[in-house]
Amino acid sequence: MSVRLINRNNKSVDYTLPAPVGGLNARDSLDTMTATDAIVLDNYIPGDTSLALRRGYTVYVKTDSRFVTLAAYSKYNEPRFIGIAEGKAYNLSSKKAVTQYSGISFLDSRCQTVQYKDHMFFMNGVDTPKDFYVDENGDDVFADWGFSAENLTAAKIISGAVSKQFLWFVEMGAMRVWYAAEAGNISGTLKSFDLSSVSRFGGHIMAICGWTQDGGQGIDDLTVFITSEGEVLVYSGYNPNSAENWSLKGSYKIPKPIGYRCAFQYQGDIVLITEDGYLPLSKVLPLNQAGVSAMAFSDKIRGLVLERTANNKNKDGWQGIIYPKGGYALFNVPVSRNFEQHVINLNTGAWCRFTNIKAYCWELFEGRLYFGSDYGVYLFDDGYSDGGTHIYGEVQQAFNNLGFAGLKKIQLLNPRTKSSAQYALVIYTNMDFEERKVSYAENVGSVGITKWDEAPWSCLANPIGTKWQTLKGTIRSQWIANSATGFKASIVFKTKTRGNLIEWFDTGVRYERASGIL
Repeated sequence: MSVRLINRNNKSVDYTLPAPVGGLNARDSLDTMTATDAIVLDNYIPGDTSLALRRGYTVYVKTDSRFVTLAAYSKYNEPRFIGIAEGKAYNLSSKKAVTQYSGISFLDSRCQTVQYKDHMFFMNGVDTPKDFYVDENGDDVFADWGFSAENLTAAKIISGAVSKQFLWFVEMGAMRVWYAAEAGNISGTLKSFDLSSVSRFGGHIMAICGWTQDGGQGIDDLTVFITSEGEVLVYSGYNPNSAENWSLKGSYKIPKPIGYRCAFQYQGDIVLITEDGYLPLSKVLPLNQAGVSAMAFSDKIRGLVLERTANNKNKDGWQGIIYPKGGYALFNVPVSRNFEQHVINLNTGAWCRFTNIKAYCWELFEGRLYFGSDYGVYLFDDGYSDGGTHIYGEVQQAFNNLGFAGLKKIQLLNPRTKSSAQYALVIYTNMDFEERKVSYAENVGSVGITKWDEAPWSCLANPIGTKWQTLKGTIRSQWIANSATGFKASIVFKTKTRGNLIEWFDTGVRYERASGIL
């Protein structure tokens, strides 16, 4: 940020305000936020030095069915992309040759999956778990799993994990879990492991995780059991069949987890979706050997997360996923009858929110990010529109005194942006914690936009919102009329686009200092 006085009776000031690369702040009060924070940050991703409008999505598979499970099966030269919708399983590996797996049906289409060796298990707590694999002839095999155990109702298995070369399974509504009788088994006998005797808070098991801590497998890895009451039971050792090398390392209390997809792994850490936010396990457990997570947890958007979990924690759709190509982690959040996504830049720890993406589930397949929705499967981060509709971008920057604590009148704004095409922009200032709303301007290309040298700005229908265009591929620097008076200003930057990639770097602000009695 910089301030430069202009020779206008020592009253006019030029001030450069960086774009809010610090990300969304839903924790601090409005009067204590830093200038690089944002009160609203929808569909713009904070980077190191600028904000970038997120890309959109395109149709991958169009159907009349709602896809609520997507799974990426991995085998050398034989990858598969599997989707489940309306009780049916589909091979989505090629968008031009989508096929349904015959003879396979699900009473509940929302499944958890785990892959071990070349076998992927589908579990939902209602159906007998399914085992999918590609055999040596390259044929797809989809059938009931090959495990059995005394006193186990197979249909109650709802999720699974791999730890210390053992397959583990969660029994819905129970404090006991099940594991393969021998390490490496993908079928055969299961043994039970009852955790009710060591649990202090009761409830039932929600998830099992293998905690590698250092990003690789080794003898120091831990097996973690997470209960519905937020108890984390950590076991060390490599063989649950032997008391000599299998022992409880500790029991720890964290906020209650949300859903059976409450945990996912990132590098050597485990990230949990809880009622109090998104927490890397290494940050909440006092284990000496716990590594420091590279991903900041969600303290800065705690207010938003608490609001969402309070009203929607029992709804389906909660999920977290890492998107390496985009450099961010995405948390899918059900909201009323729709969804939103809370997104964190893995490099800077800055948050934003994605809106208008109705995603029941997400999955990575061969490095690309997909989501399931009401009418098929969509490829995300592809194109510059949401399936042909507008992307609504809205940023409200934190209130700032612009280098002068006194009363000021803001005369001009200069948003420095770069875009892939011409676009329309509404930019204005809210003063002193007001919440004024100005409608979006549509992306109308070069038609219908009032240019700087063709008409006075006062002729615009809305004088506090300006339709703006930039030159393709270059940083646009041009002053725009603004009229607002107060002590602290918040810049509101809004776009409604189809076909643009927009970057916002900073904003020049020209204002006049008040002096004497006004």
